[in-house]
Amino acid sequence: MNPLTSETPQCISEPGSWCYQVYQVTHNEWLAASAGWLVAKPLKILMILLGAFLVRLIVRKLIDRVTAMPRKNDRKLPALLRPLRERAPSLLGPALTERRTQRAKTIGSVLKSVTSFVVYGLAGIQILGELGYNLGPILASAGILGVALGFGAQNLVKDFLSGMFMMVEDQYGVGDVIDIGEASGVVESVGLRITTLRDVKGTVWYVRNGEVRRVGNSSQGFAVAVVDVPLNYSADVDRATAVLTEAAIESVGSEPLSVNVLEPPEVLGVESVTPEGLTIRLTVKVRPGKQWTVQRALRAAVMAKLESVGFEPPMGRFVSPGNSSQPAQ
Repeated sequence: MNPLTSETPQCISEPGSWCYQVYQVTHNEWLAASAGWLVAKPLKILMILLGAFLVRLIVRKLIDRVTAMPRKNDRKLPALLRPLRERAPSLLGPALTERRTQRAKTIGSVLKSVTSFVVYGLAGIQILGELGYNLGPILASAGILGVALGFGAQNLVKDFLSGMFMMVEDQYGVGDVIDIGEASGVVESVGLRITTLRDVKGTVWYVRNGEVRRVGNSSQGFAVAVVDVPLNYSADVDRATAVLTEAAIESVGSEPLSVNVLEPPEVLGVESVTPEGLTIRLTVKVRPGKQWTVQRALRAAVMAKLESVGFEPPMGRFVSPGNSSQPAQ
């Protein structure tokens, strides 16, 4: 090897360096001096990208595992949902499985998106550092841009955060009967931005999660079937109460109502007095979402029983009690 001149890069005399290795192969001083940019930095950037890809892949596989539904005959929750509170009643049947699947997939999708953003974001910062960029101004600009985007898309962020909290808290899900003010009906799908529900008339409502101020859920814990029975002023209230109790007990004691009733029916007494007559209220505790089915059956049974023993309905127009927006069950 020829003696080194004063312009020869000193790194070619350092065994083990990229400069030395490139010079040994090419005998080109310019390539040797540029070995850091031509070989070392590209390899480091490639390793950063490969590491980010592997980390993202491993984390996504773990998320898929903890959000996967158990086998068909296994009634256990996905591992991701086990630490979270579940309010869904088991009587939802197939809708319960769909609800759990959708809830797990939605939360899993968010976790995957966050993982990709964090992993590739950190990888991008490391790559910029390797390229020699000053990260301070870049991070400051990114912060200002994030604030601007936050103000511009605050409704979208609001919907997203509301959807996340709703998913984690399991306020409602697929198969639930809910009332959210402007719309009420059976929930068909739940997303991070939009909740879809169908009302009793078949209309599908798309509601932004950020616009939901309060939720009335008729499918959690238990429900109460309320039947208001009209009578005229001349009716014997005590005898009517006894007849109503007997008819209600007979009705809920046989199928198909017996599977939905949790406690014996109770006659509360006179609920209201109107110019047309008076009203006696009957209640019974039932499984969530089954109150409308029980109300209809009980109303038919007790009215038939009252007429059979001689009670007459009040004169004038009778308005059937209950919520007109109740879903068909």
